[in-house]
Amino acid sequence: MDESRERELLRAQNTELATLAGGLAHEIRNPLSTIGMNLELLAEDLGEDDSPRARRMLRRIGSLRGECRNLEEILNAFLQFARAGELHLEEGQLNEVVAEYVEFLEPQAAAADVELRTHLDSDLPPVLLDQALMRLALANLCRNALEAMPEGGAIELLTRVKAGSVLLEVIDTGRGMDEKTRSRMFQAFFSTRSGGSGLGLPTVRRIVEAHRGQILCESELGRGTRFSISLPIGGG
Repeated sequence: MDESRERELLRAQNTELATLAGGLAHEIRNPLSTIGMNLELLAEDLGEDDSPRARRMLRRIGSLRGECRNLEEILNAFLQFARAGELHLEEGQLNEVVAEYVEFLEPQAAAADVELRTHLDSDLPPVLLDQALMRLALANLCRNALEAMPEGGAIELLTRVKAGSVLLEVIDTGRGMDEKTRSRMFQAFFSTRSGGSGLGLPTVRRIVEAHRGQILCESELGRGTRFSISLPIGGG
């Protein structure tokens, strides 16, 4: 099978998956919204009642509303995962994607006592990018990095050319991962975080591979993590 035919087949498969995911999300989101709305009405009805029974019911309603929000987040993560292979490619600068996202992330990083450092190669050649999806991949990597540094630290973002590819590295000084976690981190629905969807890193990999790129990870407990994304110059 030639390369153009292979790309067309992959695009069709990704489109079918995204369509199925969208239909499934619609079927789940509607009843979920109804449940959430009725829980809110129940909470309002009990709001004037200060009895022990009413307070117990309000706590339970609060827990259920929290679970509804968690389900909504998982649903959104699943949609992102399913649609990660649908690309709208244009020639662009990876540096611009990184710089714009870093500017957006700065207030959140400052609040978490995390320093953002960038080293962007000014001679970086353009690559074929779906800028929205690549920003999503970068956001997922940086979110993981922030969560790995609850007491503060640093995230370093670097771009450069290496072996005919454009390289993006995201390096953090967080708690790192052991070998068992590294071996499973790209598996869908695997998470070490309570309440995590387990779809962040699998989504990143789908996005990178849809760009005909590669993602690698180096990590050591207590010393931090480095993710390296390589993209072919000119789209491969």
